[in-house]
Amino acid sequence: MVFKDAESGETLLRYYVKYETNSLYLKGINELIMQGFRILAVVCDGRKGLAGKLKPLPIQLCQFHQISTITRYLSKHPKHQSGKDLKLIVGLIPEITQMQLEDFLEQWLDIWKDYYNERGVEPDSGQSFYIHRRLRSAFRSLRTNIALLFTYQKYPSLKIPNTTNKLDGSFAYLKQRLGCHNGLSTLQMKKFIDDILGVSK
Repeated sequence: MVFKDAESGETLLRYYVKYETNSLYLKGINELIMQGFRILAVVCDGRKGLAGKLKPLPIQLCQFHQISTITRYLSKHPKHQSGKDLKLIVGLIPEITQMQLEDFLEQWLDIWKDYYNERGVEPDSGQSFYIHRRLRSAFRSLRTNIALLFTYQKYPSLKIPNTTNKLDGSFAYLKQRLGCHNGLSTLQMKKFIDDILGVSK
């Protein structure tokens, strides 16, 4: 887990963990505060429940991760026009405002409401179910996260990035470098990673 300053690009803190958890994110933020850093805002990839635990800090959900989430639900090339239209709207997120996205989603649902709510029946149990569950999951994800996708526009003076791309770029470079050093021990690998990240401890 890596905590990076968005303005300078400096790595401030890193943990070697088996799994990412919200408690570890909170621990990292508290550790940075104890070191004297002032946290103005947080840009993250949208772990469930994390934003609520970070209040009252301004939280920006990475727009790239949101777009990737929708792509996983809809696929890169949706077959039905409803999916194509929703994917087109999602592609506009970096260029529009929260109000515009809300309007686009409302218009989309007006057009595709019947298809969105289409249900089937399990022949054995007789229970009904929504047929287009992945489409519904994609739409719900947008509705749930919409308030966090445009935080950077609400605090222009803070110059909050709208993505974690700077951090993700570091990981891509890190993976590329590590690929050339497969024979390192765990201890050597950690030291190698720390050197690349610029972390002294």
